[in-house]
Amino acid sequence: MAAQNIEYIRVGAYFVVTILLIVFLYSYAISMWRRQRKGLRDYEKYGDLAVNDSLSDELVEPRTTSKKE
Repeated sequence: MAAQNIEYIRVGAYFVVTILLIVFLYSYAISMWRRQRKGLRDYEKYGDLAVNDSLSDELVEPRTTSKKE
């Protein structure tokens, strides 16, 4: 293969990977926004973890344990 063909493949792969990462990022942000809007998850509580990160602080959400038998 010529060096020019390898360069075209590299640029094409970079472009495709960049587009896929952008789509993934925006879909994740939209899913977080929908959960916040529906009230399924309150992400403001998670923002407080930077301030309240001691072991004696309250949990952000209750811990649920499930055992599969």
